Amino acid sequence: MPTVAEVETALRGVIDPELGADVVELGMVRRIDLADGLATIHLALTIAACPLRDQIEGDVQRRVSSLPGIAGVEVRVAAMDAAQRAALMGVARRRARERADVTMVSPTTRVIAVGSGKGGVGKSSLSVNLAVALAATGQRVGLLDADIWGFSIPRMLGVTGARLEAGPDRKIAPLRAWGLELVSTGLLLDDEDRALMWRGLMLSKALEQFLRDVAWDPALDYLLLDLPPGTGDVQMALARLLPQAELVVVTTPQKAAQKVAVRVADMARRSYLPVVGVIENMSGFTTEDGRHYPLFGSGGGQELADELGVPLLARVPLDPFVVEGGDAGSPVVAAHPAAPSARAITAAAARLKELVPPASAETCTARVARLAEQLEEPGGDEPGRAVPPTGRA
Repeated sequence: MPTVAEVETALRGVIDPELGADVVELGMVRRIDLADGLATIHLALTIAACPLRDQIEGDVQRRVSSLPGIAGVEVRVAAMDAAQRAALMGVARRRARERADVTMVSPTTRVIAVGSGKGGVGKSSLSVNLAVALAATGQRVGLLDADIWGFSIPRMLGVTGARLEAGPDRKIAPLRAWGLELVSTGLLLDDEDRALMWRGLMLSKALEQFLRDVAWDPALDYLLLDLPPGTGDVQMALARLLPQAELVVVTTPQKAAQKVAVRVADMARRSYLPVVGVIENMSGFTTEDGRHYPLFGSGGGQELADELGVPLLARVPLDPFVVEGGDAGSPVVAAHPAAPSARAITAAAARLKELVPPASAETCTARVARLAEQLEEPGGDEPGRAVPPTGRA
């Protein structure tokens, strides 16, 4: 009859096909009982109805039954609790970091990707103003315009005439604008009206170059990425190149935008990128005499945040100062800090800084306390953190 340690060694050959790690390392093996030639393996999956359940159970049966002295194998499956799922995701993210390609982004830099399910929700305006608002608090901030086809950030920061250049080390030197380090494909072209007709591989290669060949300041506190809308090549490359990245989802209040934004969150889950929070943009318009008009409906941002189990960082109202500032290259949080939109975005930046503090400001004790508090909240999973996708073992 084999020992428990020998059975555990055999189980290390059972690999979760999505996470790429064995069931022992992932904490899925909760207990091993051996008696009279029968091995009872207690497995915990993230959800009991996992589509991969049969495959994992079959692999466990074959691995354990091949051991000398085992006459039968019984597999008992239960669902993980919130703490166990959080621990599993921690292992998955650690392994992702270990496999990640080397970039010029310091491991201590907090990476915040700003994404949306569809275009036209004001994602780029929010990326610019969040970055400027964070920089105004004394943080060192970089901004990467990862919307390779639809770059707009150089205009929003008033640097359309500038160009990126290589330094003595042959690395691209980021442009300085509004206290930020900035990189964009718009700073590589002679004409901002020129279309980039690149296929998917070129898009991911462009992001790869911006992360590997740009001399980002190693002391950056934050690097914000303005992602293209949707769930395509750039998003998948981000998960591979910067597994430490976390995601802010932008939506507008109406149900149609909210449902599309859910897909971005699902992409994040499948890529093990935590969702930090949701920002509802274009959240109504208030006239000078105080009348409020919910032009795009109401409540969609909160509904999305509740569905994802993350905080709603802000409701940003429609504001002509945002449009004027974007066209003039003068971000609203700097040019009109008292405007309703600027106050909402500044509050979102402050909340973001609380949820994802600079590495130098977060002690181990503080992080453990924060995670413990999150795990105790309703819904069980870490708020501001992605839970495993439906269907994951």
